[in-house]
Amino acid sequence: MSARLTSELWVAAYLTRLRLLDIPAFVVRKGDATAGAVLVKLNTLDGRAQAFQRQFDLMSGERAWVPLAEGDEADVDASLDRQSGFDPDLWVIEVEDRQGRHLLDDPSLT
Repeated sequence: MSARLTSELWVAAYLTRLRLLDIPAFVVRKGDATAGAVLVKLNTLDGRAQAFQRQFDLMSGERAWVPLAEGDEADVDASLDRQSGFDPDLWVIEVEDRQGRHLLDDPSLT
């Protein structure tokens, strides 16, 4: 059995990795420090955005980042607001990058 990082520690590490590449990112909503789910919004600063969530694949046992919503930024924000209404422990991180970099495809972040 492998130990899981707390949500707060994962968020801090993620923000540090983004900062090292000069990719701005902010905690928009702080959730439960230990076990809150984390959603990541990628804002490409052109009126468009994507939101990602981590899912667990029962077949492979792996965790992967998958799209939750994408489109106009206002629509993505509305989706994140709905998710926050369902889960009061939820974290929301906003990444701002015109190139669309979010680093979630890095295997160390799954």
